[in-house]
Amino acid sequence: MTPSASSSSDPGGTPARELFGSKWGFVLAAVGSAVGLGNMWRFSYVAAEGGGAAFVFLYIIMIGLLGIPLMLCELTVGRRTHLSPIGALRALGGKGWVPLGFLFVTAGFLILSYYSVIAGWTLRYTVEAATVGFAADPGAHFGEIAAGGTAIMWHLIFMVLTIGIVMIGVQKGIEKAATILMPTLALIVVGLAVWAFTLPGAGAGYAFYLQPDFGDLFDRTTIRQAVAQAFFSLSLGMGAMLTFASYLSRDTDLNQEAATISFADFFVAFAAGLVVFPVIFALGLQDSVTASTVGALFISLPGAFLEMGGAGRLVGFLFFLALAVGALTSAISLLEVVTASIIDELGMTRARAAIGVGILIAAVGILSALSTDLLGLIDQIAGDLFLVMGALGMSIFVGWAMKDDPSAELRRGAGPTFARFIPGVVFLIRFVLPPVIGIVLIFSIQDAWGAITSFLAGG
Repeated sequence: MTPSASSSSDPGGTPARELFGSKWGFVLAAVGSAVGLGNMWRFSYVAAEGGGAAFVFLYIIMIGLLGIPLMLCELTVGRRTHLSPIGALRALGGKGWVPLGFLFVTAGFLILSYYSVIAGWTLRYTVEAATVGFAADPGAHFGEIAAGGTAIMWHLIFMVLTIGIVMIGVQKGIEKAATILMPTLALIVVGLAVWAFTLPGAGAGYAFYLQPDFGDLFDRTTIRQAVAQAFFSLSLGMGAMLTFASYLSRDTDLNQEAATISFADFFVAFAAGLVVFPVIFALGLQDSVTASTVGALFISLPGAFLEMGGAGRLVGFLFFLALAVGALTSAISLLEVVTASIIDELGMTRARAAIGVGILIAAVGILSALSTDLLGLIDQIAGDLFLVMGALGMSIFVGWAMKDDPSAELRRGAGPTFARFIPGVVFLIRFVLPPVIGIVLIFSIQDAWGAITSFLAGG
């Protein structure tokens, strides 16, 4: 399929817009957006702390009841308008909804500013594993490279990679990168999971990860974490799916695509846990895994790989390569949200928009590269609070404020299998998403306020 103009019936009469070359190109790009550092590590860690199989069960339920309907909200708005967040919300809701579009763009901007710092860490660990191996004292090494000049350097290298892909375009840049990177990521993760199965002591790791404790099904914290993971792991609430959907043709079955993306995202996250915990338990490092996910990821695991000798160096290289690939595909979607908005709102060329906003994001990100405390604060505000606010706004907009009937747009291109579920999906969007997300928002505000006061108090 070649790039084509959007329909003349599009709100606002948008100009010719490049489209994804195939539905699989879109799916892989969207999955790449969803699969990132937090997804690959945070899912397995929260699952282990939240009752193992009980959390996984709750997570699957939340994906079906909340995650997929919320994703369909963004996909519906993006495909209907063929516009980025600000223009799309203006076209379907009027000027009063423009601030929600700005919230999406702001969230993408801020998240990428610190996300690229963490991604730079993974890039550095990948290169070190391939060249000099892991440090003898992983804790001290991470303390040396987490902030400062080297952190800035790797942050900037990662941003250059991200900018380079986005500036090339939708088909030649984003889609082509996704079709190479996502299968690579899946093969690495699956291969590592198969290898981890052979480790002595792997069974204890699986038990820690998946042993059912169904009493946690009714634990308020576990439920809230499952809801939050469903939102965050699918890149919802920041306009990424909306932006990617703006490059879709009219005959795409949004319902099928949402289901495929959600399943693929869960598969990669779940498989990553099948790698992490067998490794940790096989080497008896479970006591070193604390509430710090960063510590476990960049200290405990490199220590584990170091103890394995030559095989551990190869496995560690592949593991951090998978993390770097996941980070890159997610970063591409974050930068695309901001870039597409600049293109649509200011009429700037793609290359100039990607380079311009990319430089600004990289400059802001230097602050996070200088202070991990500041990085954590921005993550709490942009990566948590802003996403929940965006998710709540999107569910209310599509369910109650959008001038077009969401059912009609969801039926466009839908096959009979998924069409029968559309009334139920619309019901969830209107009556379930707003109150549930509203409750999560209350907790997010409390957590963000706590993080702010702690930062201002000096820790």
